[in-house]
Parts: sequence; structure tokens; C-alpha cells
Amino acid sequence: MLLAIDTSTDTASLALVQDSQVLAELTWRCEQNHSVELLPRLADLLGRSKSSLQSINCIIVAKGPGSFNGLRIGVSTAKGLAFSLGIPIVGISTLEVEAYQHAETNLPICPIFNAGRGEIATAIYQMKDNEWRQIIGEHITTVETLCSQITTKTLFCGEFVASIAGELEKQLKRKAIISSSTARLRRAGFLAELGQQRLAAGNYDNPATLHPLYLRRPPITKRKHQ
Repeated sequence: MLLAIDTSTDTASLALVQDSQVLAELTWRCEQNHSVELLPRLADLLGRSKSSLQSINCIIVAKGPGSFNGLRIGVSTAKGLAFSLGIPIVGISTLEVEAYQHAETNLPICPIFNAGRGEIATAIYQMKDNEWRQIIGEHITTVETLCSQITTKTLFCGEFVASIAGELEKQLKRKAIISSSTARLRRAGFLAELGQQRLAAGNYDNPATLHPLYLRRPPITKRKHQ
């Protein structure tokens, strides 16, 4: 059984998957309460599916980009479980998870997160010839720069898209396809599916070296001189 953990943003999600079937899934708005809500929600999910931690044989975790606090808690929890249970761990880009649920459109898919300071975190993925591909890697940019690089009809998704939908449509016209509000909910079931693909290819991470993908270092306040 696989456990998928995603605490990348204010929306968190957990899923238990066995034989490619979702046994239980929970997605909720946790704001910045990842540290106090994650483990109780996991215990509830295990109880509802009549499962135990010992029945988990792999951890799939969304590694970012996202909020510093959320990623730190999610990745450290996943690593702790992998260490204690002696099972593999797979880290998946949160932007890829965001895009993957739209894979069957066969369009280029551009997930967008707010990176602060007037910038966005983004990447582009697409299903081509029945193969899921990353077209452009994760990076930080601006909406204006992103739009200048879009040359074909593209689907935009992610929690932050609602805030910039008008700007995307103004600059890109019919080339901008905006995902619906219900389709912007990132689910751990898709994270688990991506993780299964990595596992099938024998591609998993070392829990000692797996780290969150922040793209930008956290702001550090300089210590005041005494």
C-alpha cells in the first residue's frame, strides 16, 4: 500500500492507494496548520480504511515548490516514516502533481503558484504520444514574461490562477484555457499515481538526501546588533 502526502500549500491532501486503487483520500484547507493537523488526519485516514502504518510499503511526497512551512512538515514527516518503516520514498514536484490531473487534455499544461514579490513559480508539462513529459522545468518568473513565451493554446491551473486569470486572458486571448475552480483542487491520488510510475521504473529517492524544492531561499531577518 502507498501513502501519498502533500502539504505544499494551504491545501493539504493525503491518499492511501493499493493495486492502483485509491482506498481513501482526504483533501482539506489547512491554512498554516500543517504541523498540528497532518498526523491526526493521517490517523483518521488509516482508521477509515482499516489500515495500519505497518501495511504501508512506500511513501510518495510532494516536494515543492510551495510554502516553506508546509513543505518542511510534509517532507520531514514522509522521511521520518520512510526511515522508521524501512520503506522507499519518492519525491514528486508539486507543480507536476498540479498539472497531471489535466494530462488527458493533451494540451500543454502550465501550473502556477504564487512565489511572492510579484513573481510566480511555474513549469510546463504535456502528454505526448501517451508519454507524460516535462516541457519546461520548474522556475520563478513573472506573468508578463510567461505570457511572452506562450505560443500555443495552453491550459493554466493551480490555486493562484484565479488571481491572474484576467491578466492571462488579456495577454493571451484564446491561447489561455483557464481550469475551472473545482479542477484546481490538488489531490494526493494523482500524486500517488505519479509516484507509482517512478517506482515501476525503479526510480526512488534516498530519504537522507531528499529535500524540499523551494526554488527560492526563505527570507532571513538579519540579527540586530546589541
